[in-house]
Amino acid sequence: MFILKNIENNKKSVSIVGTVGLPVKYGGWETLASNLVDHLNQQFDLTVYCSSKKYITKLPEYNGAKLEYINLNANGIQSIPYDIVSIYKSLKFADTILILGVSGCIFLPFAKLFGSSNIIVNIDGLEWKRKKWGRVAKWFLKFSESIAVRFSDLVIADNKAIQEYILDEYGVNNVLIAYGGDHANKELMKDGDKVQYAFLNNKYAFKVCRIEPENNLDIILEVFSLCNSLPIVIVGNWSNSDYGVELRKQYQKYSHIYMLDPIYNQTDIDILRSNCFIYIHGHSAGGTNPSLVEAMFLGLPIIAFDVIYNRETTHNKSLYFKNKQQLIDTLEDLNEIELNIVSSSMKSIADKEYFWSIIADKYANIF
Repeated sequence: MFILKNIENNKKSVSIVGTVGLPVKYGGWETLASNLVDHLNQQFDLTVYCSSKKYITKLPEYNGAKLEYINLNANGIQSIPYDIVSIYKSLKFADTILILGVSGCIFLPFAKLFGSSNIIVNIDGLEWKRKKWGRVAKWFLKFSESIAVRFSDLVIADNKAIQEYILDEYGVNNVLIAYGGDHANKELMKDGDKVQYAFLNNKYAFKVCRIEPENNLDIILEVFSLCNSLPIVIVGNWSNSDYGVELRKQYQKYSHIYMLDPIYNQTDIDILRSNCFIYIHGHSAGGTNPSLVEAMFLGLPIIAFDVIYNRETTHNKSLYFKNKQQLIDTLEDLNEIELNIVSSSMKSIADKEYFWSIIADKYANIF
């Protein structure tokens, strides 16, 4: 009953499942979807599923892609039925379904039984390893990951370490496609920016991320509370969890620590990133983190948390820290020559590997 594919033209139909939606309002998956639409809308009939909870204005299409709305949240516990409903609807028309993340992949055995769509899953990072999840949630996400790998037609990993994990854990060959970053632009600050953000007048460290334990905000904030010679600016969703609320309460007394709420305007966030003295990347989970690739594209000198994912993304040419003391030592030993070398290396790697046109071509070949 699902075989209702569009045969009116020669374009293959592709459904993108697992994002909050378009236009971009949230994060990495949405930026990926947006850039795939930008680059591939002439080659494929694209449909992107969106959460109606996040869009007051519900556009019927965006940049040539059809938008379909599901009346559920795309994140949290509702992400499971959100993805399942999106997959179910996609089976009726899509030649290929691209699923971003594993939340709804418990439905894949049924999708393969009743539908004929080719199913591609980008499993993202190892979601079940994140510190924020309890034991039951970790078990479910690991189970969903195993179902995703077993029942998809193709698995995409965005990081070499993830690619090797899938092969070692499940014995399944998979395709490596990283994340693009050239949507981030170098922005010079203007006088009005310096008035709005006083820290732009001096050197500062910068970080943008979700405020979650695996991003090691507690370590970073403690270190900068002790090293008050360099201000730090962190942009994130501080109010979305007890973890964020407690950290903000604990460190708001420090005048050189700026904890800003989310900034979704690309130009505004690029102004703050482009003009920082150093970029701190504290992520310890996931694969190729979007914020890290974007910082590399801006040619920022990066100090990254020392895990295999970050080393693979930066080709071992960033600066790294594993704990509080190592971050303190790194900050105390900073010199302009070393930072310039790191900055140049990050930009060179990004220019070779993380252009969206390159990423989109790889997805197009798969579709």
